[in-house]
Order: sequence, then C-alpha cells, then structure tokens
Amino acid sequence: MRPARPTDVEAIADLRAVVMRPDLERLGRYDEHRVRQRLRDGFAARHTSIITTGGAFAGSVSLRPSGTGHWLEHFYLVPALQGRGVGSAVLRTLLDRTDSTGDLVRLNVLRRSPARHLYERHGFTVDTQDAIDVFMVRPPTGRRRGTGGPSRRAPSAGLG
Repeated sequence: MRPARPTDVEAIADLRAVVMRPDLERLGRYDEHRVRQRLRDGFAARHTSIITTGGAFAGSVSLRPSGTGHWLEHFYLVPALQGRGVGSAVLRTLLDRTDSTGDLVRLNVLRRSPARHLYERHGFTVDTQDAIDVFMVRPPTGRRRGTGGPSRRAPSAGLG
C-alpha cells in the first residue's frame, strides 16, 4: 500500500463504479454519474491508501478518524483480486493498527453485499441497518501498544 494522492481520485471513482454496480443495480440505485461523484465528493487523500500488486493499481481503502474511532471507507479491489486473500491482508493491516491504539472501527456495507462476510470474519458485527445499508462496528481487540494493559472497549449497549 502507498499513500493516495489527489490525482488518484478518478482511478478510485472508476473502480468504485465497477465494484459497486452489481449491488447497486440489485437495489435499483445504480447511476453511472452518481456512483463516481459520491466518491469524488468524499475523497480525502490524507486518509486513503492505494493498494498495489506487482506495481499496478489494485484498489483503495480509507481509514478516516472520527470522534469515536475510525470509519473504514472506500475499500475497493479490482474484481480479479477479490476472493484471493488480498482484502483480508489489507484489512488485517488496518485493524492491527486500530487495535494497537485501542480504536473502534465502523463501516457501512450495502445490504446483501458479499463484502459483509469479509467484515464479519474480521470481527465486525451489525450495529444498525436500514433498507439500503448495514452499519457495522468492531471494537478493538488485544492490547494497546506501550501500555501492557487491555484495550479501551466501546460500550456494548446498542451493538449487536
């Protein structure tokens, strides 16, 4: 992975359109322009990493700080790499980082998206959901780096 640059936004927007198309079409919400524009509107290079394999663009992921931990966003892999362990490796790297600081991680995934299984395998559970999105949360696990003590855990009320 490498840090994203502002010039990466169009490659990520195009990949987002490809990756999300099946789920958005299933939900009756696919719009060729809107799917790209939503990425452009929310893109923050400072919180985004570019995933590469063999020196080639393979995807992106953002880990945006929030008042309650981090939001995992814009996690897209080229279709040819999906299901080959690349996503799990990227996710483990990010979650090791948030576990070491004791941070909670939140994300949202479209209902009935196959990506939900990846997140569940890595400890995410459903917090809330609506007709389109499933909001998931993962408290930190393990020990905080440098303290020797247990990590700070989010209150369990409302989770599940």
